[in-house]
Amino acid sequence: MDFRIEAYRPEQKTEIINLSLKAWELVFEGLRPVVPTYAYDAFYPHGWAVRQAQEVEEVLDQEGASIWVAVDPSGRIVGWVGLLFHRAVQLGEIRIMAVDPMHHRKGIARALLSSAEGVMREQGLKVALVGTGTDPGHTPARKTYESAGYQQWPSVQYMKQL
Repeated sequence: MDFRIEAYRPEQKTEIINLSLKAWELVFEGLRPVVPTYAYDAFYPHGWAVRQAQEVEEVLDQEGASIWVAVDPSGRIVGWVGLLFHRAVQLGEIRIMAVDPMHHRKGIARALLSSAEGVMREQGLKVALVGTGTDPGHTPARKTYESAGYQQWPSVQYMKQL
């Protein structure tokens, strides 16, 4: 697939939010059955799409200088990535990433990762970090990161209903 990666522009916000919700729909459908109901409902009291749209909007509004989009020849966004820089520990974080489901397995995620790593190197950072879920819905993301050379960091989170 032919696409280019360019810096985010604020007028792309709505398109990025819509793409993200479409990209993550199957992930969240698969997440609900494997997460305790009390936790899922606490995280997404108005539904996952409402919270995710808010999170994407916050990232785009607060971190616009570190957002990159993959754009097809017609100008349509087919993927995007948002970065955070933790300079004190020389670490760059891939904070958020989404690829249009119609364009999965076409090299867009890999290109976004590679581009993000280049930006991190330009910033003088030494380590790239990306997080994802261990649930079945995140399997494609884990495979993408592993095939790009990322190694799993031993970590776990626990929840308890109060």
